[in-house]
Amino acid sequence: MATRALGPLCVGVDPHPALLPALFGPPGPDAAARWGVAVVERCVGRAVVCKPQAGLFERWGAAGMSALERVCQAATRAGLVVILDAKRGDIGSTAEGYAKGYLGPDSSCPCDAITVNPYMGLDALEPFVAEAERQGKGVCVLARTSNPGSADFQSKRVETAEGAAEPLYLHVARALGPMIERLRGPETGWSGLMLVAGATGPAEARGLREVAREALFLVPGYGEQGGGAREAVAGFVDGPGGREGGVVNASRSVSLPGSAQAANSARDWESAIDQAIETAQRDLLAAVRSRMPQA
Repeated sequence: MATRALGPLCVGVDPHPALLPALFGPPGPDAAARWGVAVVERCVGRAVVCKPQAGLFERWGAAGMSALERVCQAATRAGLVVILDAKRGDIGSTAEGYAKGYLGPDSSCPCDAITVNPYMGLDALEPFVAEAERQGKGVCVLARTSNPGSADFQSKRVETAEGAAEPLYLHVARALGPMIERLRGPETGWSGLMLVAGATGPAEARGLREVAREALFLVPGYGEQGGGAREAVAGFVDGPGGREGGVVNASRSVSLPGSAQAANSARDWESAIDQAIETAQRDLLAAVRSRMPQA
């Protein structure tokens, strides 16, 4: 696993129009594409995973989708693992359309995994899991997210089959057990069925790990959202080179730092992005290689 050497950072590619550096042109889909491809290029040799945010491209319609495709294609050519943050969720043929459109072999917007919303039920996830199974790809299911409103629904207690009660996010993770097993890799033992486990809830992440031992975690909430490195890896487990079990996303703090926005030349911008990626990786590597306190 390349993350053992480079670190578990996942670089978010979120083209906020107001934050795109002037070097890439007026805010819009063309600037977003140029900036996104440039970010991808800075990741090579520094990070393993990137996560384009579909919604921030889709705001520009067809031109935005074209920009998203350019970024995903560039990341795939560069050998990065691409997690498309699209949070799709539907049933039947509609879900199949989403699954084939993004995870299928002929996708114009290629990705290795896509985020999905589980709250329509397991039948809404099945087309994504089935396509991932066929293509050797992944599905990343929302469990305990990092936003302040996550507790509105995800922490509500539901009755288990044994008559006890547990938070909904744990109930979701438990129900995903068979799908986690279906996508478990024979070489690493980790599953391509990932769970979103926010850095803002380290205790909840540890609980998710108890329920879903083979699921990799996608951890948002590190950096600008307030989660620290140690909180971000709270749900990881001991591995050969330290704690492992997922990737930690950082977007604005890594791909849109103030130093990069203020850059007056391509060289200065590249230096600022390189430094931001390397700083985040050092922070996360220190966390996964340190002794973690018991829950």
